Amino acid sequence: MNKKIEKTALITGASSGIGRAAAVRFSSGGYRIALVSRNDSDLEETAGLIKAKGGQARVIPADLTDNRQTEQTVQKTVSYFGRLDCLVNAAGIIGSGTVENTTPDAWDFMMNINLRSVFMLIQQCVPHLEKTRGTIVNVSSVTGIRSFPGLLTYCVSKAGVDQLTRCAALELAPKSIRVNAINPGVIRTNLHRRGGMDEAAYSRFLEHSKTTHPLGRVGEPEEAAELIFFLAEPSSSWITGATIPIDGGRAQTCAR
Repeated sequence: MNKKIEKTALITGASSGIGRAAAVRFSSGGYRIALVSRNDSDLEETAGLIKAKGGQARVIPADLTDNRQTEQTVQKTVSYFGRLDCLVNAAGIIGSGTVENTTPDAWDFMMNINLRSVFMLIQQCVPHLEKTRGTIVNVSSVTGIRSFPGLLTYCVSKAGVDQLTRCAALELAPKSIRVNAINPGVIRTNLHRRGGMDEAAYSRFLEHSKTTHPLGRVGEPEEAAELIFFLAEPSSSWITGATIPIDGGRAQTCAR
């Protein structure tokens, strides 16, 4: 009898939101999960959710703006599980700012987390993904497709993720590594709270978002996770270089 192959996914931003939902979804799909984030306690909570359902997960706290920690994250994943089949780049931050008031430090901080860390992880994972003909799924944003005032560095960083996705897809296709991205609209997560919104402002933002998304509601992390999982699996084997909106129709609208 052939032993069933146990696939492994390395998922960043796994402490909450889309990253956590993706980790739970991949685990239910038979993957062993390397959970990566700066937040140890929240990662342990994600691991607990997975283990409670009989899944396997290892917590790897890391600051992905640090090159050495990024390298160690990939090394630890392969050391723990023996292989790597999918990289999900879900870690990210959001912040306000315009062309006139964004500081160089704020620009660098956003780019380092939202874009540079994605590039570094892809680069480190390629040798391992080549062995398994693996996949990469990046979490971008509707702001990578459309421009929104007051979110300069966030919009630029996500547009960069989209172009990185396309370039990497072409370059890694000969190695049978597929690279795709999802572009969520507003998803009910802690992203905006961590970006500076208090509870009252966030509540107003969610209510307003019902009017800016044609389907009349915001999205849930689990909906994004389903698309990420689809892009990682053989059912999407003819898709690479795609940046796929999952935004209730937001990218099709005019500014309002």
